[in-house]
Amino acid sequence: MLLCGTIGTKILPLVHMVTRENIIDTATKLYTTHGVKTITIDRLVKELHTSKRTIYNHFKDKTALLKACLSVYHARVKKENEEVIANCDNAIEAMAYLHQKIVHRAGMVNPNFFNDILHYHPGLLNESYRETGNFAHSQLVELAEWAIKDGIFIKDMDIDVSVKTVLALLKLLKDNDQFPQTEYTKERLTYSVMLPYLRGLCTSKGFQVLEMQEELFRLTI
Repeated sequence: MLLCGTIGTKILPLVHMVTRENIIDTATKLYTTHGVKTITIDRLVKELHTSKRTIYNHFKDKTALLKACLSVYHARVKKENEEVIANCDNAIEAMAYLHQKIVHRAGMVNPNFFNDILHYHPGLLNESYRETGNFAHSQLVELAEWAIKDGIFIKDMDIDVSVKTVLALLKLLKDNDQFPQTEYTKERLTYSVMLPYLRGLCTSKGFQVLEMQEELFRLTI
């Protein structure tokens, strides 16, 4: 937003108003598109048509800005997941749609975004995730309890171990070193890694539900 003054009959721009939210939104888009390392404060200043002073009025340094971006990013993902879960008829359907979201986000975000954070800002990613309530873990626990209640998952499953295993498998699916995208499609990895594990948690009823929902794991949005 431009605040303008007048000299005679001319209107002159005085100040370009850049809010904290503008900075976070623009920085997040740049980081997720290009990675963190290559995006300097100078690049952000140029993108926002503002000054370094404006940036530093809101954030003491790049780490503080990155932390704010991660907080907003994680909060957005958490909300998207909650909406998916609320609109599904059963836990397996919810898992399928959540998997679609994960694959979609992986395709939209430059791998260097997370790699740069892990390398140049160690601990920041986990700190941000904890501050958002370890939402992925909590949501998977919710789904497991829902599936057990509906008779879809076996009653004696160890929920904590199973949830941590699923999270580890999801991380593995995104490991481009182990599974280069040029050689391994997300569909191939899903069918070889995630679905066999889910089948092992299912009751006979759950297995039927999984077979009905299996096609959803093949789709991306």
